[in-house]
Amino acid sequence: MTALVQLSVTALDLDAIAARSGRVVVLVSPDGKLGQAARRINRLTKGALARFIESAAFETLKEGEAKELAYPTGMEAQAVQVVKLANQASSDLCRKAGAAIGGALGKEGALVLPGSVKRVEELALGLALKHYKFTDHKTGDEKSAAPEVTFAVSKPETVDFSTVTALAEGVFFTRDLVSEPSNVLTTTEFANRLVELESLGLKVEVFEEDRLEELGMNLLLSVGQGSVTPTKMVVMQWTGGGDKAPLALVGKGVVFDTGGISLKPAGGMEDMTMDMGGAGTVSGVMKSLALRKAPVNVVGLVGLVENMPDGKATRPGDVVTSMKGDTVEIINTDAEGRLVLADVLWYAQETFAPTAMIDLATLTGACLVALGNENAGVFSNDDAFCNGFLKAAEAEGEGAWRLPLGQGYDDLIKSDVADMKNVGPRWGGAITAAQFLKRFVKDETPWMHLDIAGVASVKSPTTLAPKGATGWGVLALNRMIDEMNKEG
Repeated sequence: MTALVQLSVTALDLDAIAARSGRVVVLVSPDGKLGQAARRINRLTKGALARFIESAAFETLKEGEAKELAYPTGMEAQAVQVVKLANQASSDLCRKAGAAIGGALGKEGALVLPGSVKRVEELALGLALKHYKFTDHKTGDEKSAAPEVTFAVSKPETVDFSTVTALAEGVFFTRDLVSEPSNVLTTTEFANRLVELESLGLKVEVFEEDRLEELGMNLLLSVGQGSVTPTKMVVMQWTGGGDKAPLALVGKGVVFDTGGISLKPAGGMEDMTMDMGGAGTVSGVMKSLALRKAPVNVVGLVGLVENMPDGKATRPGDVVTSMKGDTVEIINTDAEGRLVLADVLWYAQETFAPTAMIDLATLTGACLVALGNENAGVFSNDDAFCNGFLKAAEAEGEGAWRLPLGQGYDDLIKSDVADMKNVGPRWGGAITAAQFLKRFVKDETPWMHLDIAGVASVKSPTTLAPKGATGWGVLALNRMIDEMNKEG
């Protein structure tokens, strides 16, 4: 598993700056005014820092960006990284600045001198998230120990990295799960990694195929019929909120998706290792909640399955009965994620009577076509519930955009031989998928569906992540859960 940067805080010692090896990072406000630590660096480097700040190079830097002064005279450090950031900078800018530090961080670590910047924890979170590197399957010296980063501040007692660490650990857990190849992250291995979370205080239960059959979860089971990998459901409970009914988070965990009998084209099929992204996000949120001992009740449920073609695989035209009792005509076996979610959604409501329910899935290519890699698609039956999430996502810089639901779309999944079919026509595919899921949500349950097909894994680096798995949703859901708890 990917190790998090080791974060620590200490009292500012100006005399220790000269002897610090590795990297020294100094934050300078846009007006170029030097703080106490910056003045010491300027003196040690015989005015080099001041000359840089007075230059056009500093002037053209945007807030949150950085430049390096390599091998500075008068210091043991290999480099001084100068980050442009106002003392009262927003959380977004602080995270961006932290990402500039984390993206350049080497194995030698760094001493960070934030000066009078107020949001040091946000700076540290950006640093930690950007430094992520998935190297579990690299050989040689790729797997180096996590670097140590020390923040030297005038009042160390006012800085607490415990929440930063909990959130970053949750994001890293999600990224690691999404990054793993499918021959490693089988349904069994996925379940085992979730069972290990019991050490943090979560209650974890794994449902095997015989139990799923007893429950009548035939939609979920139908997806895995063609695979030798066993289908499972894992239920994780965090009960930090007393006797209150929980919020339910439901994740699609298709560890590999060939499309089944409706086989996908070969080009790009290797990316289907990330089709368990919804389950990965749910798992990361549950880990963060446990690590930070959140005073809330949340249950996370993930359906784990592999979709393969085989003589036993579900065929187009088959009719399957759900746990709810409704029948589904399978038109396309590559529309399997909604089958996984439907039974797990119904189980969550029947078992836990949640106050509200959110499902997450890399569900449709149609959502990626509509929104690209900038936003997840959001669907909901409850405006207030949905708006609460959208507000949280905006605050965390995680793109989300609400799309409509309606009877006209629901009519498109009517079947001639069953209660419904699992796909509609080509157009509005992300919406008809959401309408399918809505049929498994009770009228009294506030519900939201997050289609994360475009945001769970990306081809280019983002502000806080390298290319690949992003961990999208962990921060936004954590924030939303906190806000819901405050509102009672």
